[in-house]
Amino acid sequence: MYKIDFSHPCFLHFVGIGGVSMSGLAELLSSAGFRITGSDRARTPITDMLESRGIRVFYGQKAENIEASVDCVVFTAAIRPDNPEYIAAQERQLPCLTRGQLMGQIMKNYSVSVGISGTHGKTTTTSMVGEILLAAGVDPTLSVGGGLKDIGGCMHIGKSEYFVVESCEYTNSFLDFPPKIGIILNIDADHLDFFRDLAHIRDSFRRYALMLPRDGCLIINGNIENTEEITAGLPCSVITFGSSPTSDYSPDHIVYDNMGRPSFTVHAKNRPDRRFSLQVPGEHNVYNALAAIALADLLSVEDEVTAGALLAYGGTDRRFEYKGTVGGVTVVDDYAHHPTEITATLKSAANCPHKTLWCVFQPHTYSRTKAFLKEFAQALSLADKVVLTDIYAARETDNLGISAECLQKEILALGQECHYFSTFDEVENFLLENCINGDLLITMGAGDVFKIGESLLGE
Repeated sequence: MYKIDFSHPCFLHFVGIGGVSMSGLAELLSSAGFRITGSDRARTPITDMLESRGIRVFYGQKAENIEASVDCVVFTAAIRPDNPEYIAAQERQLPCLTRGQLMGQIMKNYSVSVGISGTHGKTTTTSMVGEILLAAGVDPTLSVGGGLKDIGGCMHIGKSEYFVVESCEYTNSFLDFPPKIGIILNIDADHLDFFRDLAHIRDSFRRYALMLPRDGCLIINGNIENTEEITAGLPCSVITFGSSPTSDYSPDHIVYDNMGRPSFTVHAKNRPDRRFSLQVPGEHNVYNALAAIALADLLSVEDEVTAGALLAYGGTDRRFEYKGTVGGVTVVDDYAHHPTEITATLKSAANCPHKTLWCVFQPHTYSRTKAFLKEFAQALSLADKVVLTDIYAARETDNLGISAECLQKEILALGQECHYFSTFDEVENFLLENCINGDLLITMGAGDVFKIGESLLGE
């Protein structure tokens, strides 16, 4: 594998530079004196930001985008072998790195690296940790999987020895960047276009845990089934959090305000009980916060700082994000695209004031929809009324014989009202005719379904 000499900045070209993580790495290395170019399919606010920082971005991926003096080409997992820039790099025998490999090399420059992994909740927990460390004056470098308002985007370039990164299991990319401190929030079946089954996923998380050094620490959710299979024989210390009082960190006396935002007491071994309040709704965020609190304690952050930072954290883009109100209808957007996430989000929404809870759901990938068809139907049935759009294919080209209408049939079979429309315009017209003052409308999914809410709000 090509090794970057960070004491001698070189010329890197990023294929897919508009991605959240890729753009952050490009920004970080550009600030360190590297020459950076990149390409993506279309102009976005992220690519506009990169260009404003002096990074040249090509729109459309072509072999000629890779200049003759490029030292190394960086690819995302989404880039396929028939990509013209990938082909050009191979033909010219240019050194290549994946996004994960590059991230791993960067992390080695920091003495305290924190990797936050799990099937769900990574972006929120990474953001919580970032807010705590910034409030503590640590000034970490942060790589977040969603826009965090307090850092003005997805990347904060700090001046300390702390590096906090959201570590995604898809294609095992998190195995390329071992942290000193690892967090595992949960382990669920997902990304079954890459993983064979849940056992395969658990094996990857076990391998992730085994990378932690002897002087490191794993913070893991004790609610994960057979947690000991992940933690057995690790050289590092282990801290657990979860619903059971036997965990090192557990919550008690959880109460919610009229917007579904929780306050709770934390029981932690060898510490007095403490009370925390959040501005983000839902029980799932109690457990995200528990992981962040355990990390803050490990890093000796004062309790008052941790509590204040968690209370001040207002959420991340597309995580139960309030978008606005139109005609008395409250519009919220959420990234949930797995049955577990949908269940958590809709349960949170149930605690918010509303007459009718509408969920406009855009399924994400054919493989995920097929694998969890019945589970999606059960989860979505927590809404009062469901509206489905076509499946967002993302990286997939084979529809596997599955469609949004298949999901609609499953939901209708449960006795739940469900509508399907093939275009966003049809969805918007239907909502304008049927949503009334006092309703709560959630646009949900990992694709571009958020555009429906924004259109209704006139954005």
